[in-house]
Amino acid sequence: MTSINRREFIEKSGSCAAYLAFAVSAMPDGVRRAWARSSSAIVRREPWGNLEKVSDGVWAMISTPLNGDSTTVSNGGIIAGRNAVLAIEGFNKPAGASWLSGQCRELTGRWPTHVALTHFHSDHANGLSGYVSDTEHPIVHATPRTRELVVEKNKPAGVALTTINKAVAIDMTKPSTIDLGGKVVRIVPRNGHTDSDVSLELDDPSIVFCGDLFWNAMFPNFVDAIPTKLNASVQAMKRSKDTLYVPGHGPLGHPTEYDRYIAMLGEVESAAKKAHAAGKTPAEAGANFTLPSSLGEWALFNKGFYQRAFEAWYKELKA
Repeated sequence: MTSINRREFIEKSGSCAAYLAFAVSAMPDGVRRAWARSSSAIVRREPWGNLEKVSDGVWAMISTPLNGDSTTVSNGGIIAGRNAVLAIEGFNKPAGASWLSGQCRELTGRWPTHVALTHFHSDHANGLSGYVSDTEHPIVHATPRTRELVVEKNKPAGVALTTINKAVAIDMTKPSTIDLGGKVVRIVPRNGHTDSDVSLELDDPSIVFCGDLFWNAMFPNFVDAIPTKLNASVQAMKRSKDTLYVPGHGPLGHPTEYDRYIAMLGEVESAAKKAHAAGKTPAEAGANFTLPSSLGEWALFNKGFYQRAFEAWYKELKA
């Protein structure tokens, strides 16, 4: 496949999986090192990612599709309490969810009792059926809009369709909780990456599973973004105390990396507003845009993704 066909494929696709399949080919060395770093906290290594213990009873699944393995693609995780276990994200393929289920059982003694989806994109939802077996049927939590969009856009069939249709509706009007026994996970309704995002949060220790509202060292996919709402959600997730932020893609983030992401979004907003006021097209604005060197390295497949960001901003500015 030629590079032109690859770009066309990505730009026509709404899938973060499609985006990442080629973004890694141009990933800066510094980002590669951070993404695939060695850590004593990594309890499992696979071609598609590392399962890293981040606190007692909490593990982050950091996908590393650097070699083209698309089993998981997105990040996710496990939160275990005395009475129940929550798996976060459905991943790109059933094999990814099935693998995480096995890790839950090995690490906690239980298959996941609950599963939560942060949004509908295929790399976060298409593997959902992997959590279901002849004997195991975890409770799936998703917003009504996420459930609708999985069915409409991802078009699951068989067990996958049955599983998403049975999902318990997350309240989009206020935060809700899942009590796992000794650990209470707060599900916070948000939006901006899509029109139906949620974050999964713990207070002690302070950990936020951000979904794709946060991309660490990778320029985010704006294909379904509502930029003003994205910026508001990202600001609202920021905590004043030391916090571990688990991004939808990229390595684990701490306050320094999270602040850098906020600054990057601010640069995009400022540039979009100036370009729009000057009468430039999104293509022209994207072609002329660069992030300041002070923000460090960011993985980007090509400047077409800048254009996509400007298109999302222009849509709001015109409205």
